[in-house]
Amino acid sequence: MSLVPVLLLGLAGILVGGVISLARQGATKFSIGLVAALALLALAGGVVWLIPGDS
Repeated sequence: MSLVPVLLLGLAGILVGGVISLARQGATKFSIGLVAALALLALAGGVVWLIPGDS
């Protein structure tokens, strides 16, 4: 098993926490959206990496 999906899912969790923190602090919608998009990318990457392939 690779360590990469674990790291990506951990990063996604940290970024989701950052989104919550930014929203509570009243940050701009752009910064909240940017961090949320990065969290979604990390989450998607971690999940896709776990899907078994044909290689």
